[in-house]
Amino acid sequence: MTSPVRLALLGCGTVGQEVVRLLHEQGADLAARIGAPLEIAGIAVRRIGRDRGELPVDPTLFTTDALSLIKRDDVDVVVEVVGGIEPARSWLVEALRAGKSVVTANKALLAEDGVALHEAAAEGGGDLYYEASVAGAIPLLRPLRESLHGDRINRVTGIVNGTTNFILSAMDATGAGFAEALEEATELGYAEADPTADVEGFDAAAKAAILASLAFHTRVGAADVHREGITEVTAADVASAQAMGCTIKLLCIAARGVDPAGRETVSVRVHPAMIPRSHPLASVGDAFNAVFVEADAAGELMFYGRGAGGAPTASAVLGDVVAVSRNRLAGVRAASESAYADLAVRPMGEALTRYHVSLDVADRPGVLAAVAGVFARHDVSIATVRQGSAGGAPGRDGDAELVIVTHVAPDAALAATVGELRGLDIVRSVTSVLRVEGGV
Repeated sequence: MTSPVRLALLGCGTVGQEVVRLLHEQGADLAARIGAPLEIAGIAVRRIGRDRGELPVDPTLFTTDALSLIKRDDVDVVVEVVGGIEPARSWLVEALRAGKSVVTANKALLAEDGVALHEAAAEGGGDLYYEASVAGAIPLLRPLRESLHGDRINRVTGIVNGTTNFILSAMDATGAGFAEALEEATELGYAEADPTADVEGFDAAAKAAILASLAFHTRVGAADVHREGITEVTAADVASAQAMGCTIKLLCIAARGVDPAGRETVSVRVHPAMIPRSHPLASVGDAFNAVFVEADAAGELMFYGRGAGGAPTASAVLGDVVAVSRNRLAGVRAASESAYADLAVRPMGEALTRYHVSLDVADRPGVLAAVAGVFARHDVSIATVRQGSAGGAPGRDGDAELVIVTHVAPDAALAATVGELRGLDIVRSVTSVLRVEGGV
């Protein structure tokens, strides 16, 4: 065994505590895999006196001065599990420029300013690993970055937020509304006291940016991702999906495409969508994550597992710690950022998708023809139409429900179609609009 690899741990919350425990419990195995023992040089926290249970660590290792800890000459690897943009960005840039390797789970920072981190890593010559930033314990980013480097990835579709997946799965299973399912998720600890980042899609959008960057060798930031959350999904939407043999999931979708000028592009979006129950992602329930990758040579690949939680995330963190520690001992560094393709990010309006539209309309002759005419004017082809009672009395004074599923069209044309439908006198209301993915 050579000299220990010394770690600076930034943060000791749920994930940080699990990192400490796993380092203690698996220390001998980790040392054998690396060729050197791992030692904690210090742990930076906001409050030293906070109750952290019976952690197997020397209390004198705790400090509130993260920057001084990072700058210490005896620190080889910085592990960041604090989250947020600042001060994490300043800390990690400092560490990387100093030649230290960094392991982080900070998806928000990577999506916001991953370029600065990669540039600092190149300047200092250290490694930047972030497997834990997307999909928890699921080995996903390294396969995209390394195992599939010899292939061409065309599309990545994933469920990458456990909270929203639990909520939508509960709505599908019980018929509950969004508010009731969110309350259950909160009681079970799947949702934070403020669930905005999850239910409005911010968390998934950050992960989508990271996935797209790796899959398509293109710098994609959070601002490039079209984002919609699940707060507007209703029990009626779920029932309508069930009637079509579908379920609703919050999907992260990153796909290659070609713009009107014939240039290759990438589109990246996060939004709820109906998918057929035959789709591999449809059966992903509870708070699990799954990512479906489509590549030229490898074909269809599925990555599945627990996407959050202290222990699963710590597992991914330690996997990265082992990798960067072995690199340091060997005097090498991992492949740097691959952004050679530099594809243009296509606006959401040009993304090709399908819509499921539910309309409450006047029940009288000519309505269907008028509605169909709106779709035709926007060059949107209708795949199926289903008509039923909207609760009013039949006849001229009653209402009817029209459920229309389109063929594939540009999202801007679909949105413009819905906009015109809202202005028709014969349309009492547009009760639901959802995108449809897969072979429905």
